[in-house]
Amino acid sequence: MSLIQSIILGIVQGLSEFLPISSSGHLAVIQHFMNIDPENVLTFTVMLHFGTLVAIFVVYWKDIVDLCKELFFTIKDLVTGQGLQPKKNETRWLGCMIILATIPTGIMGVLFNDFFESLYSTMLPIGIGLLITGTCLFAAERWGGGRKGVMETNVRNALFIGLCQGIAICPGISRSGSTMVGGLTCRFNREHAVRFAFLISIPSVLGAFLLELPDAIGAMNDSSGAGIGMGTMAAGVIAAALSGYFAIRVMIKAVTNKKLIYFSIYTWIAGAGLILYSLIA
Repeated sequence: MSLIQSIILGIVQGLSEFLPISSSGHLAVIQHFMNIDPENVLTFTVMLHFGTLVAIFVVYWKDIVDLCKELFFTIKDLVTGQGLQPKKNETRWLGCMIILATIPTGIMGVLFNDFFESLYSTMLPIGIGLLITGTCLFAAERWGGGRKGVMETNVRNALFIGLCQGIAICPGISRSGSTMVGGLTCRFNREHAVRFAFLISIPSVLGAFLLELPDAIGAMNDSSGAGIGMGTMAAGVIAAALSGYFAIRVMIKAVTNKKLIYFSIYTWIAGAGLILYSLIA
């Protein structure tokens, strides 16, 4: 892999991880047209997840620090016999909802990941998934949203949004898009919808990184993983982190200013294009 290819893939990963346009779908498409065998860049792909994690931590560092502090306070309350007290404050309730949302995502990932991964070998499923993503974004933008904040979020909301995130293992279905659609469908206010969507992505992205890491390390020790230098890999990771930071900022403004329709149009066009390509190629 060349330096230019590494940077392009890093930018695509960072942008599409947080913009509602499907990162896995876009990476598969880019690798297809660049004639890059995904098996030969497994280590690199895993490291791109690390780059996007950096972007999330930079943007939401205060929330993450507050959640970590509250975790220790929760443990203290449990040890001293005061109980869980999930609604003791907004931060603790937010942490509980994030944990709940992660459960259906994790279950779906374990049960169905291999099946849906196999569908990425052709462009048709990705194109169909992008059309679905665009339609869901359009519907949520037009009819979704409300006034619910953190303390009004309930268990059903968290599990539903976690289920939406789990569905994003399907080709062309955007993780960030599906979780924001879930939040708006649950009548979250727009600021809470986008914040919750990105915070629950942390366990998901971190989990994917850790699960794929052993295979990535194995690829590094194999001749098939020897074609990417450390400098080339670092350039891609930095590109993913920088473009990911930019994408998060864009999405915060897009959701709060009701601009998701633009991403609907893009995914409709991209999806239709991929379907047409798959039929005539």
